[in-house]
Amino acid sequence: MKYKAVIFDLDGTLIDSMGIWLEVDKEYLIKRNIPVPDDLFKDVPEGNSFKEICQYFKDIFKLPDSIEEIGAEWTEMVAQHYKTEIKLKSGAMELIEFLHSKNVRIGLGTSNSKYLAETVLQANDVIHYFASIVAGCEEIKGKPYPDIFLNAAEELQVDPAKCLVIEDTLQGVIAAHNGGMDVFAIFDDNETHDVERLKLEADFYAEDFQKILEKLTTSFR
Repeated sequence: MKYKAVIFDLDGTLIDSMGIWLEVDKEYLIKRNIPVPDDLFKDVPEGNSFKEICQYFKDIFKLPDSIEEIGAEWTEMVAQHYKTEIKLKSGAMELIEFLHSKNVRIGLGTSNSKYLAETVLQANDVIHYFASIVAGCEEIKGKPYPDIFLNAAEELQVDPAKCLVIEDTLQGVIAAHNGGMDVFAIFDDNETHDVERLKLEADFYAEDFQKILEKLTTSFR
């Protein structure tokens, strides 16, 4: 098989969690009696790191809290949802188990925090499959810069050219290509996604994990 490692994005890719984030963001502002704009994220490019989103909120809403305080509060609010509600997308487990059975290294490259990534992977009993977890809480540039995926490839000890990234956002797809990696895009029910651009930019576009599994299975025949 061409690929020696597969690096997954988390939110919107492995798990259907973007709605939870939006609700938590709203709750965070409501607790502070700050009106929630209808276009809360209109000026935020997809794929920013966790710290960059914290900075965005601090600047836009002139919050007295530090970036660390904002991030810590969000993290605990989201962690409760991740522990009890958020499941892997349909077909994700089958793909992970297939890759593991073929000795393909598995990693995670997410703009989310490492604590939350580990929390949801543990809750879904798949963390033991992941040899690398690189997160946006680290001192690296967020997507579309390739740093997250390149760091994951380094931890997996696999040449980036032999890594496949699975993403749901255009910025994530661009980040993978910027790192010299192939990338498969997967559908996520998010109105901010430009599906037509995703189809054009990605090396393969799939409606679900079953289609990705079928695509990769042919590589072993």
